Amino acid sequence: MIKRRLLSSLISSNSLLTPKTTLISTFSQIQPFKDSNFNNYIANGASGFMGLRAYSLLSLNDLRDNVPRKQKTRKGRGIGSGKGKTAGRGHKGQKARGTMKFGFEGGQTPMRRRLPKRGFKNPFSLTFQPVGLGKIARLINAGKIDSHELITMKTLKETRAIGKQIKDGVRLMGRGAEKIQWPIHLEVSRVTVRAKQAVEAAGGSVRRVHYNQLGFRALLKPEWFEKKGRLLPKAARPPPKLRDKVDSIGRLPAPTKPIPFYTEEKEAASTPA
Repeated sequence: MIKRRLLSSLISSNSLLTPKTTLISTFSQIQPFKDSNFNNYIANGASGFMGLRAYSLLSLNDLRDNVPRKQKTRKGRGIGSGKGKTAGRGHKGQKARGTMKFGFEGGQTPMRRRLPKRGFKNPFSLTFQPVGLGKIARLINAGKIDSHELITMKTLKETRAIGKQIKDGVRLMGRGAEKIQWPIHLEVSRVTVRAKQAVEAAGGSVRRVHYNQLGFRALLKPEWFEKKGRLLPKAARPPPKLRDKVDSIGRLPAPTKPIPFYTEEKEAASTPA
């Protein structure tokens, strides 16, 4: 392909015949190809033409913008284009006149109604991130968590004990409960029975606190409100269905000292629901 373009650029359409020596002297200024057959073809077969020009792989008439290979189809621009008059819609009918809503099948029962329903999605379901006592004990031994201070969900997130996405809170699990040998104080959303017994046996405490979505943002990213020039919101009260599953309302900003349980709260927490 390159050889043909080279030959077409070398030979002008409106040229006159000249002696062979003139063409050969002109070709001597151009660096020959490594293909000997092509050089012989130029020297013998194309030796009777003139009007040569210097060849370059890049020329102004070859420059063009980065346009797509397949351009957009222009409809309704005459019968010669193949998409004129009816523009590919055909004659008459509902499809030629307008459009139908998505899923319309001409009046018959559509597919979305023919298929049966399976299961349901509970709109009141909550998703908690689990964290085990063994991981917390390992972070305390590594010096990343101070056991003398209150361990909140913000502390667990900053030390990477849990993931970045906290949807509805954190659930404290009893995995590695035997590693807790000193008193610790935690504030989480939910706690299992085994984890609570292990923490209280070591002399610590676990408080279940409630935060809504805005409260979690204020707890985990208080700098966001400062950047927007807003004040920290007040902690929201739990809905009536969740009042028996939490011990208190979450505190903002993130607290550093635990709230002691009173006698009435201990009795209410110890009695099974």
